[in-house]
Amino acid sequence: MSLAVSHGERPLRILIVEDSEDDALLMLHRFREAGYKPYFQRVSDSEDMHAALNAQIWDVVLCDHSMPGFDSFTALREMQEMRMDLPFIVVSGHMDEETAVAAMRAGAHDYLSKDNLERLVPAVERELREARHRMERRAALEAVRESETRFRALAANIPGMVFQAVRKKDGSLKFLYVSDGCQALLELQRVELLAAPDRFLAMMLEEDRPDFVESLGQATDKFSTLNWEGRIIVPGGDMKWINMRGSPRRMETGDVVLWEGIVSNITHSKEAEKAIRESRQQLSELSSHMESMIEQERARIARDIHDELGGLLVAMKFEASLLAGKIGKEAPALAPRIASLGKLVDDSIATAGRVARELRPGILTEFGLAAAIESQAEDFTQRTGIPCQVLCADHDIETEQNLEVALFRIFQEALTNISKHARAQRVDVRLVSEGDEAVLEIADDGLGLRPADLKKPKSFGLRGVRERMQSLGGSLEIHTGETGGTRLVVRAPLPNGIAVEKKES
Repeated sequence: MSLAVSHGERPLRILIVEDSEDDALLMLHRFREAGYKPYFQRVSDSEDMHAALNAQIWDVVLCDHSMPGFDSFTALREMQEMRMDLPFIVVSGHMDEETAVAAMRAGAHDYLSKDNLERLVPAVERELREARHRMERRAALEAVRESETRFRALAANIPGMVFQAVRKKDGSLKFLYVSDGCQALLELQRVELLAAPDRFLAMMLEEDRPDFVESLGQATDKFSTLNWEGRIIVPGGDMKWINMRGSPRRMETGDVVLWEGIVSNITHSKEAEKAIRESRQQLSELSSHMESMIEQERARIARDIHDELGGLLVAMKFEASLLAGKIGKEAPALAPRIASLGKLVDDSIATAGRVARELRPGILTEFGLAAAIESQAEDFTQRTGIPCQVLCADHDIETEQNLEVALFRIFQEALTNISKHARAQRVDVRLVSEGDEAVLEIADDGLGLRPADLKKPKSFGLRGVRERMQSLGGSLEIHTGETGGTRLVVRAPLPNGIAVEKKES
């Protein structure tokens, strides 16, 4: 065995399996002439070759065919058992064509004759290039396998079915890949859906199927994300809500669009949404029922105040007047007391009337919403000293009775809030009809509302107003006034007949 390094331009690591040192030097000479700087080691038996392959990284193996107790077939098998992919070139002085072909079939990359070494350097350079290409292909394949392994691991752990599909001419999908989630979602094995992709479309409810085909077609035409929700019936008979979301990608060949995405089971969320809607509907109905009961109770209390308490106070007024007439002449000193008693009775009558009007204004029933709002504004001004200017462009505006009551109560609530919190100097009210809506606008010049005020845990007034209007088909808007303060805009639908009549007039 010999080890040497010569001087040249390009490094090359050569393992020479050769029992003749002279033949090894002849081969090295060829590489030096070609401008290489060879680092080499010569071995001549299996043990030394095995040790050299383990100890060093080599670029190429040049092997004699026949050596004492060792040959090229044994050397090649030794390298293959060590799972090394190195250019292995047989260089022999005595090798017939049949043996050379057998060596190539066994895995040797080339064979040369020692009597003709002109091909040695070109053959090594060619095999070095091929070795690099094989290494790059292996690295690329390994990267693909690793990427596919990661993808399959991710797909297996994603709730739902990951898919890859193309759109067929009839608008359905042909699945090229589906994840194992297919079994849990569709109750089909992967191979079943891949073999019969039309089963996916057939599972959809008949009324949902056209919407899917249309959504997929539009997403394909616009080359945009598909996001579709619908219902399917799985083989077991259960109905499921699914969400299919996918992104398009044009394939390199032709105009075929490849869809990649995920199909998810959204049954639980849909059931939760339905339960929430039903709960909200029940709460809305309960709220409406409570409002109706409250209005009935207010009406009863207003009647009691007006009929019973009002009657008693009027009787007291008459009795006080009679008493003043009798005692005034006999006991002049009691006259001021009796006069004060009469004034207290008058104040009580006025207070009872105001409370009765606030509880159930008869003017609302008899003269309509506009008159009731004007009356309430006058009471507010007298009670608080804050001017409340009302503009009613449509005095004949009419809505359904429950809406009239709701608008009047909202007006009362707004005035109460202004008197308690706004520190306003003026209130402007506008009641008009716009199109098929009645619009009540209440504006003040006070402190105004901050967004945080509407989110206070116990801020139920405006929340109640908004909920009440939504349940009646109306809406509430809250704005900041032009000069500060707050502007509430309440919109309520007019009855169809009135709306048509206004449009025709």
